[in-house]
Amino acid sequence: MPELPEVEVISRGLAKSLEGEIIESVKILNHSSVKMPWYLFSSRVAGKKITRIHRRAKLLIMDLGEDLHVTFHLKMTGRVLAHEGPTTPQPHTRIVFGLTNGGSIEFHDTRKFGEVRALNNDELQEWSFYKNLGPEPLEVSAEELAERVRGRKAQIKGLLLNQSVVAGVGNIYADESLFRSGIHPKAKASDLSNESLVRLFTELQAVLKQAIQENGSSIRDYVDAGGDAGGFQNSFKVYGKKGEACPDCGKIFDGATVAGRSSTFCSNCQKMQD
Repeated sequence: MPELPEVEVISRGLAKSLEGEIIESVKILNHSSVKMPWYLFSSRVAGKKITRIHRRAKLLIMDLGEDLHVTFHLKMTGRVLAHEGPTTPQPHTRIVFGLTNGGSIEFHDTRKFGEVRALNNDELQEWSFYKNLGPEPLEVSAEELAERVRGRKAQIKGLLLNQSVVAGVGNIYADESLFRSGIHPKAKASDLSNESLVRLFTELQAVLKQAIQENGSSIRDYVDAGGDAGGFQNSFKVYGKKGEACPDCGKIFDGATVAGRSSTFCSNCQKMQD
């Protein structure tokens, strides 16, 4: 699933080519992708100018004026691509937005888990997923993020994945930041010192910034707005490397299920707290 860096890269790419353009038509090829009455979605969106494209957590948001927002929750395989001219829909194309300049925007989704909505301000703020989102990890300090988990009995990886605690973090960047800060994914936040928690969120911020600079991580389906793959997967230290040697100590990486997700870690470099 695209996480914060991937959605940030997509939003920046789309913003460069699409802000100021007008959506002339909406063609919905898979009605289940639109999580509201399809005719209402189409009528709200057609004829509107794209005024801003940005990200909140893992959501891609396309503002159409001050009181209408098209939200794309990409889930596992969603893609939003911009084209300079009209295109022929592919087997996994779910929505096509035609632009007055002759270009188009396509929402692709192989597994059909993605969700698209057109919401006004009140609807957006009342959407339970949106209103319960925690702070953006690159917009507050590591100390503030540490304060949100300090003393909690839950496993630290589960807290990192909890979107109400910190927004936009998924499995890749949780594993990477835990390894880089030397913290076991099963450790309880309440067992970690304030110094350890601040170090964790400092590393999280650093790895997110690095991933954005390297165009995100391409594992299976992710590409940016222009169809190009990311490069941060070449910088992974631990994610997806179960059975390989730790680059820091040489011990073979272990794997476990933590907070319902597969996790990779080094039992030597990421020791559980006594």
